[in-house]
Amino acid sequence: MATRSADDLHRLAVELCISGRYARALRVLAQASGRTGDPDLLARIEGTRALALQRTGSPAAAERVLREALSARGLTAHTRAILRGQLGALAMYGGRLDEAERLFGEAVASLDDADPLASARVRMNRSLGRMQLRDLEGAAADAEWAAARFAASGLATDEAHARHNLGYIALLAGDLVTALEAMLTARPAAATTPVAGAVGDMDRAEVLREAGQTTEAERLLERVAAVFGAHRMPQSRAEAEFQLARSLLTHDPARARKVALAASRRFQRLGNEAWAHRAEAIRLRAEMQPPRGAPREEVAQRVEEVAVDLVRAGFRGEATALRLTAAAADPSLDGRRVRVRDDAPLEVRLIAQEVKAARAAWRGRHGDVRRHAARGIDVLASWTGTFGSLDLQTSAAMHGARLMYAGLDAAVRSKDPEVAFAWAERARHLSQQSTPLRPPPDPQLAAELAELRTIRAERTGIDWLDDPRAAELRERARRRQWAGTRAGEMSERATLQTLRGVLGADTAVLSFLYTGAELAVLVTDSEQDSLIRLADPDQVSRLLPGLRADLDIAAAVRSGPMVSVVQAALQSRLAELDAGILDPALSRTDRRRLVLTVPGILSGVPWGMLPSMEGRVFTAATSATRWVRAMSVTPVAGGATGFVVGPGVPRGEEEVARAGSAWPSSAMLLADDAAVRATARLAASSDVLHIAAHGRHTADNPLFSGLELTDGVLFGYDIDLIPEVPRVVVLSACEVGRSSVRWGEEALGMARIWLHGGAESVIAAPVRVADDDACELLAVMHEGLAAGEAPAEALAAAARRTGIRAPFQVHGRGF
Repeated sequence: MATRSADDLHRLAVELCISGRYARALRVLAQASGRTGDPDLLARIEGTRALALQRTGSPAAAERVLREALSARGLTAHTRAILRGQLGALAMYGGRLDEAERLFGEAVASLDDADPLASARVRMNRSLGRMQLRDLEGAAADAEWAAARFAASGLATDEAHARHNLGYIALLAGDLVTALEAMLTARPAAATTPVAGAVGDMDRAEVLREAGQTTEAERLLERVAAVFGAHRMPQSRAEAEFQLARSLLTHDPARARKVALAASRRFQRLGNEAWAHRAEAIRLRAEMQPPRGAPREEVAQRVEEVAVDLVRAGFRGEATALRLTAAAADPSLDGRRVRVRDDAPLEVRLIAQEVKAARAAWRGRHGDVRRHAARGIDVLASWTGTFGSLDLQTSAAMHGARLMYAGLDAAVRSKDPEVAFAWAERARHLSQQSTPLRPPPDPQLAAELAELRTIRAERTGIDWLDDPRAAELRERARRRQWAGTRAGEMSERATLQTLRGVLGADTAVLSFLYTGAELAVLVTDSEQDSLIRLADPDQVSRLLPGLRADLDIAAAVRSGPMVSVVQAALQSRLAELDAGILDPALSRTDRRRLVLTVPGILSGVPWGMLPSMEGRVFTAATSATRWVRAMSVTPVAGGATGFVVGPGVPRGEEEVARAGSAWPSSAMLLADDAAVRATARLAASSDVLHIAAHGRHTADNPLFSGLELTDGVLFGYDIDLIPEVPRVVVLSACEVGRSSVRWGEEALGMARIWLHGGAESVIAAPVRVADDDACELLAVMHEGLAAGEAPAEALAAAARRTGIRAPFQVHGRGF
């Protein structure tokens, strides 16, 4: 290093800053400044030193250094333009967005022709500032201009950063699919250092948060904050904490308050008042979330103070969100008219409708509550209706949860069956309004899923997806599924009148509603409608975990003195649950066949084992609308039948041999032949597919739930690779009937994934089933299927003939 010129040392320092090694960069810059008397080079060295000081927590010193450099005599216009661009970056990081925009403009005007590469770097920073100002068109123009110049100069890393920024602009515009695609495409070239990787990961976490996948987003943000902390970058660390608090705000306001407070204090120590106000706004919004209730007067006063500061700094959308949150928390405080522009961020438009609904509820105008809630959900639906991916559809429902609960509550209060049914369907339909267009064959995704199977086999713990390579492949799978599965035909929600028109004389529909605080059920048959309030949902929530444990134990304990004890505990819980949620509904109808539509809170109920269900036939439909639509299509009977037995299923081969004997012919994959690709090929050529295999449900990543086959797990993602899925799928496997509840209404598991892929009916269990019961019950069920019985009828008949009450249930059409 002793022989290096000042110019060489300056370039090295720039590279060190890019890699996040600011302490060493400052030492190198000190050496460089001592080796030159050139005023322009000295000024540029000081400019780089200022940026390093800002990133390491000395923004005031950084600005002082840069202004002193600008005041030096003898500088060329070119150098002054570069320094103005750097001063604009300091203003932007400090939250002074208007000042930053002015400085960037002055720099670009001088540099575009004189030094396009330098101008490209200024434009990169200006695009960041314009994003914060919500000037997305201007931000995109700058990022595109910069990307083109970097590409022309062969600067792949810089181009990747610009392409990543275009992805972030897509995120701000609400295009999550394009955002994720752009960020992951740019990542290999952009994430050249831990710091650069962390910057990209923080943006990607925002995509996941906006998609409603907060668990992954928050894990990513915690790791990002740790990277910035290790590199002594307090501004960036505080920004990661700010984003973490924003994510927590949706579901854990207590923790959001703590994280936002920590971020605010960190910004204050840096002298960054604008960002401190942004963090304080998140803290105040968390303070006003339930169960805290309405804001006290001093909190309301503080809200207005912070909102004014945010507007002054250019963060008008965040100021509006803060004021609206306060209005929603206590609608009696301020009756001013709520006005929000049509181009405001989605979050702001939804909160505006929450305020109107809250004010209507406070006045007892429940019809107005439903009207405002519906308007907000329609805004959300116009966005989610563009998604074909089941993963994205179900998780994005997060944004409408509060409005949905407000509307459902007002619907139950109306005591009007028409209104209650409309809202039950609105809640179910948000993630089902468009029929997915199946993605084309994707050999690359198939190869990456095969690699994931290998990792899954090597790492058997529940955290296997945290393996770095597994995490990378998981992101690729998500990206391909989001981008590859497009939205198809939009469907209208069924009305109660439409439903009655397709109900036979022996069929009733039970539409369960969950308002966030109350459970109710609407019982509809061809003669009447009854809206019934049910047990406290907290009671149901307390019962289900214990019931699940009882069912697991009952499946394992089949003989000995403990059988009677286990069965007594199981029957007691089943009876209590039945009395709370099902018996009141069935006391209003004598129909033999039942269609159940349920919210996520009830997704783990083993309906067929509840005492009141004895003698009934039922199907669990994703929505009444979907069931009505399915009833309009005549099912094609017959066709090929396929059976698969995974490893370690004690009576698996006996089960499929007995089941297969009911059919004229069938194809079977046993022992080593039961591999994933062979199973997928068999599924594509079968009308009925039966898989007897152990299963695993992955709560945080339901699409990585799957069936254990000889060469690894058949994941939920693999189903998208099957050109045409079977009409009927039987999953004789532990756990794969389970679902992960997403934002109150949405339950996502393997049954739902097969249905989304095009299956009419899926037979599965939400809990463990004894191998003996599965073998006996399903073999008899196949006799009914082969004779042309509908799946739900065949399953119910098998239960009567064998005397086995197992938790298997039919999802989808059923009959």
